[in-house]
Amino acid sequence: MTKVIVAGAAGRMGQRISYMVQQNPDLSLAAAFEQADSPAVGKDVGENAGFGTTGVKIAAGLEQVINQGDVIIDFTFHKATMEFIKVAAEHGRAMVIGTTGLSADELATLKTAAEANFPCVQAPNMAVGVNVLFKLVEKTAAVLGDGYDVEIVEAHHRMKKDAPSGTALKLGEMAANALGRDLSQVGVFERNGMIGERTDQEIGIQTIRAGDIVGEHTVYFAGAGERIEITHRAHSRDNFARGAALAAAWVADRPNGLYTMFDVLDLARF
Repeated sequence: MTKVIVAGAAGRMGQRISYMVQQNPDLSLAAAFEQADSPAVGKDVGENAGFGTTGVKIAAGLEQVINQGDVIIDFTFHKATMEFIKVAAEHGRAMVIGTTGLSADELATLKTAAEANFPCVQAPNMAVGVNVLFKLVEKTAAVLGDGYDVEIVEAHHRMKKDAPSGTALKLGEMAANALGRDLSQVGVFERNGMIGERTDQEIGIQTIRAGDIVGEHTVYFAGAGERIEITHRAHSRDNFARGAALAAAWVADRPNGLYTMFDVLDLARF
Protein backbone atom coordinates (compact mmCIF):
# COMPACT_ATOMS: atom_id res chain seq x y z
CA MET A 1 0.00 0.00 0.00
CA THR A 2 1.34 3.44 -0.96
CA LYS A 3 1.87 5.85 1.92
CA VAL A 4 0.83 9.43 1.16
CA ILE A 5 1.98 12.75 2.62
CA VAL A 6 -0.48 15.62 2.05
CA ALA A 7 0.88 19.16 1.72
CA GLY A 8 -1.26 22.09 2.87
CA ALA A 9 -3.53 19.67 4.69
CA ALA A 10 -5.62 22.39 6.35
CA GLY A 11 -6.44 24.16 3.08
CA ARG A 12 -9.57 23.60 1.01
CA MET A 13 -7.87 21.20 -1.41
CA GLY A 14 -5.68 19.62 1.25
CA GLN A 15 -8.73 18.66 3.29
CA ARG A 16 -10.47 16.97 0.35
CA ILE A 17 -7.26 15.26 -0.80
CA SER A 18 -6.79 13.84 2.69
CA TYR A 19 -10.34 12.50 2.57
CA MET A 20 -9.95 10.96 -0.90
CA VAL A 21 -6.66 9.32 0.07
CA GLN A 22 -8.53 7.70 2.96
CA GLN A 23 -11.15 6.41 0.51
CA ASN A 24 -8.68 4.86 -1.94
CA PRO A 25 -7.97 1.19 -1.08
CA ASP A 26 -4.49 1.39 -2.59
CA LEU A 27 -3.41 4.32 -0.40
CA SER A 28 -2.88 5.12 3.26
CA LEU A 29 -2.78 8.60 4.74
CA ALA A 30 0.64 8.48 6.39
CA ALA A 31 1.32 12.13 7.15
CA ALA A 32 0.16 15.69 6.60
CA PHE A 33 1.75 19.08 7.08
CA GLU A 34 1.18 22.82 7.02
CA GLN A 35 3.24 25.96 7.42
CA ALA A 36 4.87 26.16 10.84
CA ASP A 37 2.67 29.10 11.88
CA SER A 38 -0.63 27.47 10.87
CA PRO A 39 -3.17 27.14 13.71
CA ALA A 40 -3.93 23.64 12.38
CA VAL A 41 -0.50 22.28 13.34
CA GLY A 42 -0.89 19.52 15.92
CA LYS A 43 -4.52 18.83 15.06
CA ASP A 44 -5.82 15.56 13.66
CA VAL A 45 -6.09 16.04 9.89
CA GLY A 46 -9.50 14.36 9.69
CA GLU A 47 -10.98 16.17 12.66
CA ASN A 48 -9.72 19.49 11.30
CA ALA A 49 -11.34 18.74 7.93
CA GLY A 50 -14.56 17.43 9.42
CA PHE A 51 -14.45 13.81 8.27
CA GLY A 52 -13.47 12.06 11.48
CA THR A 53 -10.42 10.99 13.43
CA THR A 54 -7.50 9.63 11.38
CA GLY A 55 -4.72 9.43 13.96
CA VAL A 56 -2.56 11.62 11.70
CA LYS A 57 -1.49 14.93 13.23
CA ILE A 58 -0.72 17.92 11.02
CA ALA A 59 3.03 18.57 11.21
CA ALA A 60 4.90 21.87 10.91
CA GLY A 61 6.63 21.43 7.57
CA LEU A 62 7.56 18.68 5.13
CA GLU A 63 10.93 17.96 6.71
CA GLN A 64 9.22 16.61 9.84
CA VAL A 65 7.34 13.91 7.93
CA ILE A 66 9.34 13.26 4.76
CA ASN A 67 10.46 9.83 5.98
CA GLN A 68 6.90 8.69 6.73
CA GLY A 69 5.56 8.42 3.19
CA ASP A 70 6.20 7.33 -0.38
CA VAL A 71 4.38 10.08 -2.30
CA ILE A 72 3.81 13.78 -1.58
CA ILE A 73 0.58 15.31 -2.92
CA ASP A 74 0.93 19.07 -3.29
CA PHE A 75 -1.77 21.57 -4.31
CA THR A 76 -0.36 24.60 -2.52
CA PHE A 77 1.42 27.70 -3.93
CA HIS A 78 4.12 27.81 -6.56
CA LYS A 79 6.85 29.16 -4.29
CA ALA A 80 6.13 26.52 -1.65
CA THR A 81 5.98 23.82 -4.31
CA MET A 82 9.49 24.66 -5.49
CA GLU A 83 10.79 24.18 -1.95
CA PHE A 84 8.98 20.84 -1.63
CA ILE A 85 10.58 19.70 -4.89
CA LYS A 86 14.02 20.24 -3.36
CA VAL A 87 13.13 18.12 -0.32
CA ALA A 88 11.58 15.39 -2.49
CA ALA A 89 14.72 15.31 -4.63
CA GLU A 90 16.98 14.97 -1.60
CA HIS A 91 14.97 12.03 -0.25
CA GLY A 92 13.86 10.41 -3.53
CA ARG A 93 10.15 10.74 -2.78
CA ALA A 94 7.55 10.64 -5.57
CA MET A 95 5.30 13.66 -6.03
CA VAL A 96 1.86 14.54 -7.37
CA ILE A 97 1.69 18.27 -8.11
CA GLY A 98 -1.57 20.06 -8.86
CA THR A 99 -0.29 23.52 -7.94
CA THR A 100 -1.15 26.08 -10.63
CA GLY A 101 0.70 29.25 -11.54
CA LEU A 102 4.07 27.57 -12.08
CA SER A 103 6.22 29.62 -14.45
CA ALA A 104 8.04 28.18 -17.46
CA ASP A 105 11.31 28.37 -15.49
CA GLU A 106 9.76 26.60 -12.50
CA LEU A 107 8.37 23.85 -14.72
CA ALA A 108 11.79 23.42 -16.29
CA THR A 109 13.36 23.12 -12.83
CA LEU A 110 10.75 20.53 -11.86
CA LYS A 111 11.39 18.51 -15.03
CA THR A 112 15.14 18.45 -14.39
CA ALA A 113 14.69 17.46 -10.74
CA ALA A 114 12.17 14.72 -11.52
CA GLU A 115 14.21 13.16 -14.29
CA ALA A 116 17.19 12.91 -11.96
CA ASN A 117 15.63 12.12 -8.59
CA PHE A 118 11.98 11.03 -8.43
CA PRO A 119 8.82 10.22 -10.40
CA CYS A 120 6.27 13.03 -10.52
CA VAL A 121 2.79 13.55 -11.96
CA GLN A 122 2.22 17.24 -12.67
CA ALA A 123 -0.96 18.60 -14.23
CA PRO A 124 -2.90 21.86 -14.09
CA ASN A 125 -6.07 19.88 -13.42
CA MET A 126 -6.37 16.30 -12.17
CA ALA A 127 -10.10 15.79 -12.62
CA VAL A 128 -10.77 12.88 -14.98
CA GLY A 129 -13.42 14.85 -16.88
CA VAL A 130 -11.13 17.82 -17.47
CA ASN A 131 -8.40 15.60 -18.90
CA VAL A 132 -10.94 14.12 -21.29
CA LEU A 133 -11.88 17.73 -22.14
CA PHE A 134 -8.25 18.46 -23.05
CA LYS A 135 -8.32 15.64 -25.58
CA LEU A 136 -11.72 16.65 -26.97
CA VAL A 137 -10.48 20.19 -27.54
CA GLU A 138 -7.33 18.96 -29.24
CA LYS A 139 -9.26 16.67 -31.59
CA THR A 140 -11.97 19.27 -32.32
CA ALA A 141 -9.40 21.94 -33.19
CA ALA A 142 -7.56 19.53 -35.48
CA VAL A 143 -10.75 18.58 -37.33
CA LEU A 144 -12.17 22.11 -37.67
CA GLY A 145 -8.88 23.77 -38.57
CA ASP A 146 -8.37 27.46 -39.22
CA GLY A 147 -11.94 28.16 -40.31
CA TYR A 148 -13.17 28.47 -36.72
CA ASP A 149 -12.26 31.05 -34.07
CA VAL A 150 -11.20 29.60 -30.71
CA GLU A 151 -12.19 31.33 -27.48
CA ILE A 152 -11.93 30.07 -23.89
CA VAL A 153 -13.79 31.42 -20.86
CA GLU A 154 -12.93 30.22 -17.35
CA ALA A 155 -14.62 31.00 -14.03
CA HIS A 156 -13.39 30.35 -10.49
CA HIS A 157 -14.00 31.48 -6.93
CA ARG A 158 -12.95 34.94 -5.80
CA MET A 159 -10.02 33.59 -3.72
CA LYS A 160 -8.09 32.08 -6.65
CA LYS A 161 -4.75 33.85 -6.99
CA ASP A 162 -3.63 33.08 -10.57
CA ALA A 163 -5.30 34.05 -13.83
CA PRO A 164 -5.99 32.63 -16.29
CA SER A 165 -6.33 29.26 -14.65
CA GLY A 166 -3.76 26.60 -15.43
CA THR A 167 -6.57 24.56 -16.96
CA ALA A 168 -7.54 27.38 -19.33
CA LEU A 169 -3.93 27.79 -20.40
CA LYS A 170 -3.64 24.06 -21.02
CA LEU A 171 -6.83 24.13 -23.11
CA GLY A 172 -5.35 26.98 -25.12
CA GLU A 173 -2.13 25.05 -25.61
CA MET A 174 -4.00 21.93 -26.75
CA ALA A 175 -5.97 23.93 -29.32
CA ALA A 176 -2.94 25.92 -30.46
CA ASN A 177 -0.77 22.83 -30.93
CA ALA A 178 -3.48 21.11 -32.95
CA LEU A 179 -3.68 24.19 -35.19
CA GLY A 180 0.08 24.57 -35.57
CA ARG A 181 0.22 27.76 -33.51
CA ASP A 182 2.20 28.94 -30.48
CA LEU A 183 -0.09 30.08 -27.66
CA SER A 184 2.59 32.45 -26.35
CA GLN A 185 2.38 34.27 -29.68
CA VAL A 186 -1.37 34.14 -30.40
CA GLY A 187 -2.96 34.12 -26.92
CA VAL A 188 -5.12 37.15 -26.13
CA PHE A 189 -5.88 37.49 -22.41
CA GLU A 190 -7.58 40.87 -22.25
CA ARG A 191 -9.79 42.95 -24.55
CA ASN A 192 -10.72 46.54 -23.77
CA GLY A 193 -11.40 49.64 -25.82
CA MET A 194 -11.03 50.06 -29.58
CA ILE A 195 -9.07 46.88 -30.23
CA GLY A 196 -9.95 46.41 -33.90
CA GLU A 197 -11.11 43.24 -35.57
CA ARG A 198 -10.19 39.86 -34.21
CA THR A 199 -7.28 38.23 -36.05
CA ASP A 200 -7.66 34.78 -37.58
CA GLN A 201 -4.83 33.28 -35.54
CA GLU A 202 -5.55 34.54 -32.04
CA ILE A 203 -6.92 32.35 -29.26
CA GLY A 204 -8.76 34.30 -26.59
CA ILE A 205 -8.68 33.27 -22.94
CA GLN A 206 -10.88 35.31 -20.61
CA THR A 207 -11.24 35.13 -16.83
CA ILE A 208 -14.12 35.40 -14.35
CA ARG A 209 -13.58 35.52 -10.57
CA ALA A 210 -16.70 35.48 -8.42
CA GLY A 211 -18.22 33.99 -5.28
CA ASP A 212 -17.51 30.34 -4.59
CA ILE A 213 -17.41 28.99 -8.17
CA VAL A 214 -15.39 25.77 -7.98
CA GLY A 215 -14.29 25.81 -11.60
CA GLU A 216 -15.89 26.18 -15.03
CA HIS A 217 -14.27 26.09 -18.47
CA THR A 218 -15.93 26.57 -21.84
CA VAL A 219 -14.15 26.37 -25.18
CA TYR A 220 -15.90 27.99 -28.15
CA PHE A 221 -15.22 26.99 -31.74
CA ALA A 222 -17.11 29.64 -33.73
CA GLY A 223 -17.42 29.50 -37.49
CA ALA A 224 -19.67 31.03 -40.12
CA GLY A 225 -23.25 30.35 -39.09
CA GLU A 226 -22.50 27.89 -36.28
CA ARG A 227 -20.47 27.26 -33.17
CA ILE A 228 -19.48 24.35 -30.98
CA GLU A 229 -19.23 24.83 -27.22
CA ILE A 230 -17.47 22.27 -25.01
CA THR A 231 -17.93 22.87 -21.29
CA HIS A 232 -16.74 21.29 -18.07
CA ARG A 233 -18.21 22.37 -14.73
CA ALA A 234 -16.79 21.17 -11.43
CA HIS A 235 -19.44 20.89 -8.71
CA SER A 236 -16.97 20.15 -5.92
CA ARG A 237 -13.24 19.90 -5.29
CA ASP A 238 -13.62 16.15 -4.83
CA ASN A 239 -13.10 15.62 -8.57
CA PHE A 240 -9.62 17.14 -8.36
CA ALA A 241 -8.83 15.34 -5.10
CA ARG A 242 -9.98 11.98 -6.46
CA GLY A 243 -7.76 12.40 -9.50
CA ALA A 244 -4.81 13.29 -7.27
CA ALA A 245 -5.34 10.11 -5.27
CA LEU A 246 -5.41 8.05 -8.48
CA ALA A 247 -2.18 9.73 -9.56
CA ALA A 248 -0.52 8.96 -6.20
CA ALA A 249 -1.39 5.28 -6.48
CA TRP A 250 -0.10 5.20 -10.06
CA VAL A 251 3.18 7.12 -9.70
CA ALA A 252 4.69 5.47 -6.61
CA ASP A 253 6.61 2.73 -8.45
CA ARG A 254 7.31 4.50 -11.74
CA PRO A 255 10.80 5.33 -13.02
CA ASN A 256 12.11 8.83 -12.35
CA GLY A 257 10.63 11.41 -14.69
CA LEU A 258 7.81 13.89 -15.24
CA TYR A 259 4.38 12.49 -16.09
CA THR A 260 0.91 13.93 -16.69
CA MET A 261 -2.65 12.79 -16.06
CA PHE A 262 -2.69 11.60 -19.66
CA ASP A 263 -0.21 8.94 -18.53
CA VAL A 264 -2.22 8.08 -15.41
CA LEU A 265 -5.47 7.75 -17.37
CA ASP A 266 -3.85 6.22 -20.50
CA LEU A 267 -5.17 9.11 -22.62
CA ALA A 268 -1.90 9.69 -24.47
CA ARG A 269 -2.87 7.04 -27.04
CA PHE A 270 -5.97 8.95 -28.17
